[in-house]
Amino acid sequence: MTHPHSKRSRTRVLGLLVALAAAVAGLPPTATAAAPAGAAGPAPSSHRAWSDTPHGFASLDGGTTGGRGGKVVTVRNQADLARYAGAEEPYIIRVAGTIAVEPFGSDIDVASDKTIVGVGSTAELVHGELHLNPGTHNVIIRNLTIRDSYVEGDWDGKTTDFDAIQMDSVHHVWIDHNRFTHMGDGLLDVRKDSEYITVSYNRFDHHNKAFGIGWTPNVKTQITIDHNWFSGTKQRNPSADNCAYAHLYNNYLSAQVEDGDPVFSYGNWARGRTKMVIENSYYEDVQHPYQADATAELVQRGSVTENTTGRHDAWGTAFEPRDFYPYRLDPAAAVPALVTKFSGPQKSIGTDTVLRLKADGSGDYPTLQAAVDAVPARNDGRVTLSLAPGTYRQKVRVGKEQHRITFAGTGRHRDDTLIVFDTPAGEAKPGGGTVGSWGSATVVVEGDDFTARNLTFSNDFDEAAVEINGEQALAVKTTGDRLLFENTGFLGNQDTLMTDTPVLTETARVYVRDSYIEGDVDFIYGRATTVVERSVIRALSRGSATNNGYITAASTWKGNPYGFLITRSRIVSDAPAQSFHLGRPWHPSGNPDAVGQVLIRETALPAAVKSAPWTDMSGFPWQEARFSEYRNHGPGAAVTPQRPQMPAGEAARHQVSDYLAGQDGWAPHRTRARTA
Repeated sequence: MTHPHSKRSRTRVLGLLVALAAAVAGLPPTATAAAPAGAAGPAPSSHRAWSDTPHGFASLDGGTTGGRGGKVVTVRNQADLARYAGAEEPYIIRVAGTIAVEPFGSDIDVASDKTIVGVGSTAELVHGELHLNPGTHNVIIRNLTIRDSYVEGDWDGKTTDFDAIQMDSVHHVWIDHNRFTHMGDGLLDVRKDSEYITVSYNRFDHHNKAFGIGWTPNVKTQITIDHNWFSGTKQRNPSADNCAYAHLYNNYLSAQVEDGDPVFSYGNWARGRTKMVIENSYYEDVQHPYQADATAELVQRGSVTENTTGRHDAWGTAFEPRDFYPYRLDPAAAVPALVTKFSGPQKSIGTDTVLRLKADGSGDYPTLQAAVDAVPARNDGRVTLSLAPGTYRQKVRVGKEQHRITFAGTGRHRDDTLIVFDTPAGEAKPGGGTVGSWGSATVVVEGDDFTARNLTFSNDFDEAAVEINGEQALAVKTTGDRLLFENTGFLGNQDTLMTDTPVLTETARVYVRDSYIEGDVDFIYGRATTVVERSVIRALSRGSATNNGYITAASTWKGNPYGFLITRSRIVSDAPAQSFHLGRPWHPSGNPDAVGQVLIRETALPAAVKSAPWTDMSGFPWQEARFSEYRNHGPGAAVTPQRPQMPAGEAARHQVSDYLAGQDGWAPHRTRARTA
């Protein structure tokens, strides 16, 4: 089966160019560039300021994936955080709210294969430390504030070892978008031969010893440090001892603590046999902004210094970071504006957990069902399954307690990403009987607040090639509430899309926008309140000259005034003229309380639509259902006694908002359609 490509709006580019231009224009006259003009590197990226995947050294030698493949959990207390962080199996751990650690200054051990991410900008760990023991690997820590284990009077941190994060002899760790402040010793200690580390977009403030690297005679550590803000700190910004490779770029050092210390108030220090490269950073009001031991090598290019004193060392050749990984530099003059805005915890991080999948099973999870199963019951944060283009031949069930899940195709068109299977309702079950409509569906959605965008669902059972009693073959069946399908395809023949409710007297709302639905018999059906807007509906020919099928089969509860609304759409068909019905009333199990409601309004109708487009079903006359049209057009549109037209006054109460609002004011039609 083929269907039209989606008409997707060009992705809006979210740039920083205005802010960056302002920052460049606002460069103070006393500032000086510490490298020749033109050494600032490529222009800044015009897309989002950061990536949600590790970069730099943490991306090498197999990469850093954190809790990929593990379950997603949300923690709100110390016991749960310690339990999941220290577990042997992988976890994606969402930290919600403030967790106060007891006793004061205690460690929470973090084991391998973990992602710890704060939900929004308010997740905090207070009075405690995250500790990575020797051998720990593959850890991501993002979007947390870790604060306030400082012991009054111990400015040098000599009596306690209350760091924010400490790691010893670890590898593959990404520390990103955190704030570290007012701790007992160091803020971040990367120690004892730790390798493949990236530290990006963090804030270090209100502290003495910010960020130390080393504590080893060996020259092993490879570390990338970018887009961090060091403000109100005294030393170790960072201090890098015996690093094989230390790449620092686009960092901002400002407002250094002024205590008159002529030596140990400093910015970046390459110690021992460190090879350090500094690029396009910004130093403001800093003593000794960058310095190197005689045994170290330090290359500096493109940075800006403003009101700095003391050492500005640069000697040796160090190394070339681009020999290890690609990266893009932002102009040094733009760094203060960019880093102060985007470093530290962000509201947009942690609220949406992204699980990346590929059709060949090589993504974060081997199958769609495995990824869905990783979502906990009654999850309170959105989990997005980001689907690479390809054909996913598998069946998926989103359980009734698995809420806020999104399936998002990442191809250019919705038909680049296909979820498909080929089960008919009449297929036999191993224990006897048949699978029925539930069992035939390629995808079943029972949970609430499900979203699908930029992909296609299909049931490619070939009804013409197989003789079977029970040819219904659903692409999608839903019973959840507040379901959004945008730029989505639904492919099948009989019973393509069933939008239902858990029981007859309950309501559930489904909104289908800018999408494509095809089928022949009853291929949009069920009792959910369903709006299809700005979409293409293709009525497939079954080769008959007189009756090729029925577009709708509504079974709306009699107490629900809103069943199916098809509006501002196009119905198309290759069937002969006068051979397709708009719908018929479905009364499951003969239930008289299922009184279908369908309104087709302001929609183009093809010549294939019958002049008497509504028909009876199973002994129930269509006239007893609630079928009507309003201002349709095209060769299949007409106003006759066999085609009830909704009066204008009543049509004013049958808008998209009336169908979807419910008791909670749900209004997905008021949000701009998104692209994947």
